[in-house]
Amino acid sequence: MRIPLSYDADASSIVFPTEVKISVAGAPWVPLPAELRYDMADPYAVRLCMGAPLVPSIDWVFARSLLMEGVRRPSGIGDVVVIPRHRCDPDSVRILLRTRTGAALLAARAVVVMDFLRRSEALVPPGTEHHHVDVDRLIDRLTAGRE
Repeated sequence: MRIPLSYDADASSIVFPTEVKISVAGAPWVPLPAELRYDMADPYAVRLCMGAPLVPSIDWVFARSLLMEGVRRPSGIGDVVVIPRHRCDPDSVRILLRTRTGAALLAARAVVVMDFLRRSEALVPPGTEHHHVDVDRLIDRLTAGRE
């Protein structure tokens, strides 16, 4: 199966269009367009962007290492928890998103998540993320407007 994506071997980012299923407060699953994004400029993070085509997306940013670990074993203790494939649903990886006001459970196709992670690892191998952090730019952003 071929997955449509925005990827170029010389590119500094990847975008995987996909669809996730979402359930809030135990309600039935609802399909939702989504994208998994990775950018070398923010090498420790992945973005999960969800929303209808003509509506601004809702973006969750979390550690790539959390997603990498979560496809093998349950991972995360904060706002994002990743739960690997299970015999009851072997084709999906579940992602629990929590806020102070509630939680949503997402199911993403495991093959998409695994392919996304392989491509992100090809751009920035795990353990080399620190080579891609622009410290000067980060300091400029943190000190903007202060003199």
